[in-house]
Amino acid sequence: MSAKAISEQTGKEFLYKYICTSAAVQNRFRYATVTTETEWDRLTQEHPWLLTERLVVKPDQLIKRRGKLGLVGIDLDLQGVREWLKARHMKETTVGKAKGVLKNFLIEPFVPHTQEEEFYVCIYATREGDHVLFHHEGGVEVGDVDAKAQRLMVAVDDKLSEDQVTEQLLTHVPEDKKEVLASFIVGLFNLYEDLYFTYLEINPLVVNQDGGVFVLDMAAKIDATADYICKAKWGDVEFPPPFGREAYPEEAYIADLDAKSGASLKLTLLNPRGRIWTMVAGGGASVVYSDTICDLGGVDELANYGEYSGAPSEQQTYDYAKTILSLMTREKHPEGKVLIIGGSIANFTNVAATFKGIVRAIKDYQGPLKENEVTIFVRRGGPNYQEGLRVMGEVGKTTGIPIHVFGTETHMTAIVGMALGHREIPNQPPMDAHTANFLLNASNSAMTPATTRTASFSEPRTSNDITPAKKSKAGLPADCLHSILWPLKNVVTGDWKEAQASSGCSGAKATTLFRKQTKAIVWGMQTRAVQGMLDFDYVCSRDEPSVAAMVYPFTGDHKQKFYWGHKEILLPVYKNMADAMKKHTEVDVLISFASLRSAFDSTMEAMQYSQIHTIAIIAEGIPEAQTRRMIKMADEKGVTIIGPATVGGIKPGCFKIGNTGGMLDNILASKLYRPGSVAYVSRSGGMSNELNNIISRTTDGVYEGVAIGGDRYPGSTFMDHVLRYQDTPGIQMIVVLGEIGGTEEYKICQGIREGRITKPVVCWCIGTCATMFASEVQFGHAGACANQASETAVAKNQALRDAGAYVPKSFDELGDVIKTVYDELVANGTIIPAQEVPPPTVPMDYSWARELGLIRKPASFMTSICDERGQELIYAGMPITEVFKEEMGLGGVLGLLWFQRRLPRYACQFIEMCLMVTADHGPAVSGAHNTIVCARAGKDLISSLTSGLLTIGDRFGGALDAAAKQFSKAFDSGMLPMEFVNKMKKDGKLIMGIGHRVKSINNPDMRVQILKDFVKQHFTSTQLLDYALDVEKITTSKKPNLILNVDGFIGVAFVDLLRTCGGFTRDEADEFVEIGALNGIFVLGRSMGFIGHYLDQKRLKQGLYRHPWDDISYVLPEHMSM
Repeated sequence: MSAKAISEQTGKEFLYKYICTSAAVQNRFRYATVTTETEWDRLTQEHPWLLTERLVVKPDQLIKRRGKLGLVGIDLDLQGVREWLKARHMKETTVGKAKGVLKNFLIEPFVPHTQEEEFYVCIYATREGDHVLFHHEGGVEVGDVDAKAQRLMVAVDDKLSEDQVTEQLLTHVPEDKKEVLASFIVGLFNLYEDLYFTYLEINPLVVNQDGGVFVLDMAAKIDATADYICKAKWGDVEFPPPFGREAYPEEAYIADLDAKSGASLKLTLLNPRGRIWTMVAGGGASVVYSDTICDLGGVDELANYGEYSGAPSEQQTYDYAKTILSLMTREKHPEGKVLIIGGSIANFTNVAATFKGIVRAIKDYQGPLKENEVTIFVRRGGPNYQEGLRVMGEVGKTTGIPIHVFGTETHMTAIVGMALGHREIPNQPPMDAHTANFLLNASNSAMTPATTRTASFSEPRTSNDITPAKKSKAGLPADCLHSILWPLKNVVTGDWKEAQASSGCSGAKATTLFRKQTKAIVWGMQTRAVQGMLDFDYVCSRDEPSVAAMVYPFTGDHKQKFYWGHKEILLPVYKNMADAMKKHTEVDVLISFASLRSAFDSTMEAMQYSQIHTIAIIAEGIPEAQTRRMIKMADEKGVTIIGPATVGGIKPGCFKIGNTGGMLDNILASKLYRPGSVAYVSRSGGMSNELNNIISRTTDGVYEGVAIGGDRYPGSTFMDHVLRYQDTPGIQMIVVLGEIGGTEEYKICQGIREGRITKPVVCWCIGTCATMFASEVQFGHAGACANQASETAVAKNQALRDAGAYVPKSFDELGDVIKTVYDELVANGTIIPAQEVPPPTVPMDYSWARELGLIRKPASFMTSICDERGQELIYAGMPITEVFKEEMGLGGVLGLLWFQRRLPRYACQFIEMCLMVTADHGPAVSGAHNTIVCARAGKDLISSLTSGLLTIGDRFGGALDAAAKQFSKAFDSGMLPMEFVNKMKKDGKLIMGIGHRVKSINNPDMRVQILKDFVKQHFTSTQLLDYALDVEKITTSKKPNLILNVDGFIGVAFVDLLRTCGGFTRDEADEFVEIGALNGIFVLGRSMGFIGHYLDQKRLKQGLYRHPWDDISYVLPEHMSM
């Protein structure tokens, strides 16, 4: 959601901090809040004025008309405030249909004033600009401000001046107050713009005889999507829930998940004790399911509203699902409970992947689900949906939970009727095992449409139940309709082009957006979407790919590989848009996958190029102020914008935007590879794909379809596209899926009534359930919120019905109405169904085929120690969070990654001690010397470290493995220590791990001593170490420096550890020695020292090293000597 209400305290805090005006704003920051945790003594210390001034107290919980409801205490002292609160604080109150508990209150200084000193001011946003309303009589009895107030509209990008305010708004204000009010209103408007408010109302605004300005009551909304712009000024804003609905921690948890995810995750609890729970994919689909539940009498039992969309990961879906399952299993219901896991046909979300998360959650909660007698109904479509449904069906069988599973052959909302007992649960039809249908030629049926869809439903209906189309008879009176449209200025007239001209649209927009030759540039490295477009082009038998180039500012110019049918092709990728436009002058469409932060700049840049006629903006969450600026420029340039917050659009046989229409199996199933006779326009991307499915099953198919996006101000409107469809000869009927919020649908009513639209229009506005809820619910789309009665779905459906559109009684009947209208058009000869022509086959991508489990190939690599593919990194089967929770340390991690074992605590400590004692041995040893020389030669860290590591071998540092092998072999063969020493001498071999250049029996190596003390104290057995120490006694008797050095000690002690810690068999222990694991200890440890030497040389800024001549013996042949 974009526009979110803030508390009065937050609004006033913003105003007091940031308003810039010459008016003397009084009582800045003089307010105190009272909650359940308030301590009065502390409150009076923080706000001493509470003890001395007369006060006003009121609830601050988004309650409208508090004065009329008796919820404002006026002119009280502190004791009076406390008594007033005592009667109301934590008491249940009814406001309209909503019941709620009064918890949060605001106390402010009482401002004595007369009625003549009260004024009303309000600023709110519309598509065209920001409206400023002012009335010279404010207060509780202000009445109908829409009818009374003076108003002016500040167009997008325009500024408000004090002269405008004085001339247009302050005509009834006394002269002595005009200057103060004009300055304040201009300052207020600038604040409204700078802090991205969408609504700001002050009533009353008091200006006393001294010119002091007092903001008494204030209501406001801000554009929450502008958080990344306004964070410094906003701080951490709390958005309170509507009065009558509690703020639940689970809602906050899901909101936090949503904020951290590129996907969309929403949850609103309506009735935690309800028996009907939903887990719906898609913003539009979630509204449709809620509508259907309410239509079938389930409004009082509907527990939640929510949605997940935008390809959430398995882990995110799991977290979302477990939250809902946890909530619904806390309290039993005498009739049991139902969970509706629904959704439209996904465009790009891998249904099987998201269902894996839901399945995990169901398995985790199978006990509580059975105890609460939960029955689950599933309906879904989209990429890999068959596998998702199969997995969901299997979990029902294995857990014993009743799970009924349906795919695209079943109408989207049919499962609601089943869940609520309004229809029988049919035998599940056979489904394909996978989504590889596009490997085969399409059906050879000669005619369309195919009538194989399961009847849509709640109950069997006759054709008499369908609302027939009406001739353009009077429905709403013209004056009434114009009042509903206010403040929309440009309603449909006989000459629509004149209306466009009056709106300031200087550039004529194209009727046809896409042709078979249309070329596009894609902004963003969206290779999957581009490949989907090319595959669509191929099955549509286009001569050339529709994507000419890509723009991606984060890499240099290069080529990207794609498939055109079976053939590999290269598409250019440019770093900047200017180069792409210059080299591809044939392009007239831009598809922008830019992020919400960069979409505005990239779109404004694209509109500077006259060749661009259409722009699709996919990003969701663009601030509304930026969207309105884009719309204004698009109108000036004659550019059609589709979006923001859209999946795009599709013109079968010609062009598709990004991921629209889903994968190829859905493209073929919905016959989107060739044009039909029906055009549609929708807000929702997911529901547009559902319309593809419905229209393909009930008519000859789609001619063109556009999802304009779910934001409050889509770049193009329903009417823009309906008029295009009206003027397109190949389109014979139009389908509109409207939505609660906004008034665009009334323009369609006007167009039908005035004869501008003559083709049959089937229309349904979703969101009819909103009027049944006690408190306001913000649905999945930012624009899906009614701010007045005329914006409700119920009002719009009735207006469309009265205007002459075909309007079903519910979404359940939408397919039936479409079919009825289509059949009439076929019967009267308007539509003649065409012969089906099978499309060309397209091979499946290897990666997708592998994901579906259709193919296998030998892996190039095998690994058994680490897995980074899931939500959480796993070391040898142990999640990284567990590694830290168990405080395993570096030794524990090394045990997991090197030995695939969770080693005992003492073993982990020993490993860490080994790393510590081998970390460094001064700059003189060969490895450190090489590292230093390399560092001083100006080489980088990696090169210098590698130079040092390459010196490690039998003579330096590499004796751990060799010592372990030699001593083990001797000990295991039963050879006595003296026999071992004699044999090595006889063979002329050195005993690895014996001897030191500096240390001796008289000057022992303290590193060895530290390790020896630890090993003797903690190891269960030290047989090989004892053997090595016996060898040391023999060798040191001959020469005192032939001691067991640190390499040798670690080597033999490690063999004892592997053999006796209980984690390894004898063969496994010997194998680790054989494959060189022990030398890894020295390499890892000494790397720390080498890096230290490198950093030391850099820090000391040492120059290039040159070895001195006097330290070199030059041994040359005689005749060449000097």
